[in-house]
Amino acid sequence: MSGEQKSTLTVAKLKALCILNDLSTSGKKSELVERLLESGLSNKEVGLPVKEPSISETEVKETPAPESKSEIVLSMEDEETITPSETVEVAEEPNAPSEEKILDAEILDAEILEEEPVKAVKKVQPKESKKPVRDGPATLLDIVRKPQVAAVLLTLIILGAGGYYYLENQLDSFTAEQLRYGDSMQYEIKGDNDGLATFIATEGFVELVMDQLETEDDICKISIDFGGIGGLSITEGGTSELVNEGSNDRLGAVRVVGGMGAEWLSVETVNTNSLDPFRVNRHLSLGTMCEFGAITGSGTADLTSTTYTELRNQDTKATQLDWGFDLPSPIGKYHGTTMSYGVGGLLGGLETLAPGLALMMQPVELQHLFANDLIDDGATGSNLGWDWRVIGNDEFGGEMVWKIVATHHDIEAYCLGSATMNLWIEEGNPWAAKQTVDVLISESQTSQTGCSPTSQLLNDYVLPEGELELHHTFSKLTLERGEKQLDLGLSYDSKPQANLLGPSSSELEAWGEYDLHMPDDSTLRQHTFEDALSCFDHWPNSIAPGASRALEENGYIWRGTTQQTSTTTSQWNLSWVAADEQAGWVQFNLTGTPNEENCVYDKRGDLDSTSYNRDSIPNTLNITKLEARFSDSSKYNVLFGNDRFFTSSGEYQDDVQVGYLIAVPGNDIGSLLSQIGDGGDGAVTLDISRSWDEDVLDSDTGQVLYTEHHQLNLLADAEEGQLVGWSIISNRL
Repeated sequence: MSGEQKSTLTVAKLKALCILNDLSTSGKKSELVERLLESGLSNKEVGLPVKEPSISETEVKETPAPESKSEIVLSMEDEETITPSETVEVAEEPNAPSEEKILDAEILDAEILEEEPVKAVKKVQPKESKKPVRDGPATLLDIVRKPQVAAVLLTLIILGAGGYYYLENQLDSFTAEQLRYGDSMQYEIKGDNDGLATFIATEGFVELVMDQLETEDDICKISIDFGGIGGLSITEGGTSELVNEGSNDRLGAVRVVGGMGAEWLSVETVNTNSLDPFRVNRHLSLGTMCEFGAITGSGTADLTSTTYTELRNQDTKATQLDWGFDLPSPIGKYHGTTMSYGVGGLLGGLETLAPGLALMMQPVELQHLFANDLIDDGATGSNLGWDWRVIGNDEFGGEMVWKIVATHHDIEAYCLGSATMNLWIEEGNPWAAKQTVDVLISESQTSQTGCSPTSQLLNDYVLPEGELELHHTFSKLTLERGEKQLDLGLSYDSKPQANLLGPSSSELEAWGEYDLHMPDDSTLRQHTFEDALSCFDHWPNSIAPGASRALEENGYIWRGTTQQTSTTTSQWNLSWVAADEQAGWVQFNLTGTPNEENCVYDKRGDLDSTSYNRDSIPNTLNITKLEARFSDSSKYNVLFGNDRFFTSSGEYQDDVQVGYLIAVPGNDIGSLLSQIGDGGDGAVTLDISRSWDEDVLDSDTGQVLYTEHHQLNLLADAEEGQLVGWSIISNRL
């Protein structure tokens, strides 16, 4: 539009003009104006200011035309002919304005000649319009008076929509808006429980919620009511992030270290939630019954989730969750950080089970879910496990927006429960303007009609007893857009070669076929697993008869941990399984060189039947090589420091515990995994942990304000040599 001037006509009027001129009615207001101008309408007709004529133009208009060039008009209405020489005389009223004289002029009949008839020619002065000239654009009434428009509007009225409302409120179809560096949206968090969102976990799901939170209470149900404000943003990185880049083409991206220790350029997405109120209701077990009453504590909570999406392959390299809550005793104050490489965030394992569930935890990124699918009435699609359908339009924030319903088909197909989202989306917003979430995950869903035996088996295997519910609503408050679109899908100069990051096949050891334990010749610890297993050779059979017999008959250690308790002593806990799936554990201390005197037995016990499957143990790095990878500060600097695992010199902190775990499919589940997975191979993980207490001092007086307890954990994949994740949890004692 010229000069960026806006039309004074409404969208409804512009669309009516488009109908009149057989033009499309789609697009924004500016697009309608441009389309009408291109069709030949004047600025005045479309509601734009009329250009004032120049002086020369005015002079030309005021100069009377020569009489010799008077316009000859042929009358198609005369019933009789007149001679060309005759002129039309106009009867004037004495005091009438000149304009009215012309308007009221009478046509005199010409005299008919008896000779050959001559075609009549009427010589007249140019007529002026009877209607007064409007200074402004045509009104809607002017438009409607035209027969073509009236017919269109009448049709709309007959259809029941009402013409004006229809023209004013019709939504154009569009594709999802792409994200830009610097985009941000503030939103409100609420729900239907007195305006609060709700989260409910019962029975086995309580352990997932309370994991690593120390409590002596036997909690059978926990529910959380919450509300507050959230913020979603795309970080706009600076030039300092473009290390080893030949140009600034990828400006806006940030660097992140992945699970293999390499640096990647990525898009950083930050989602913050400030929850106030944050009300926790705990139900305690009373025998076999879950107490009806609840112990309620109200406080506040803060959650910040930061996700790093690599540019070229668009996979999630890391997710960091920083959290904290302040509740009355006996829960108290907790805060922590969880870093996962790959799948992670608030849902963790559920996201692995049903990819796409994480979309529920923040306003949906539309491009991520809908890609380039056209959003229009009745449109459908499927992506990331979600089936979606546009059900029409609805009002949000005083504007008409598209409403979409989405259901997670994997959750329903595997009879794990149900997950539904309602989305209100608007053009120009890369996120859902409004989003409601309703989720129910339950092992009892296997009773549903249509659940296959395979689905029931999967449900029993992956889900604990009980239920998990989530109900909340996100609603946009403010939106700010950045300038540069994300560089997703594009390569960059410093991109690591993924095939060079993992261990070579020659570094992997096939110990699962015959060894009693994971190979270990560590130099970071005083004693190795080889040293610990030799203690069984120095004990009489009466010390640990079950373990000794199992290891002699091709059994193995499926879980082992060790911790340095002094400069000379290490504590060991070894869990064994026999070929007949009998299982147990032995705990002892080792001081100095292994012998009958230095291998000090502590206690032992039996375990429930444990799966035995040597064939499913994959080839892995040994413990020594894994420790060497993670103690390299050039790759994993985040694991170094007083509150981490390694000192600045690459040594373990004094109170570190190291262990490994073998997970193999059982006899029943093995067949299932072969149907839905890659053959049911097992996995071997390395875990490192430590815990300690720390006094928090007053910065001015140096006095102890309170004491905090810290719990630090790390998990790594022994087959890939990849860091899976780490976490630290702190609570005030």
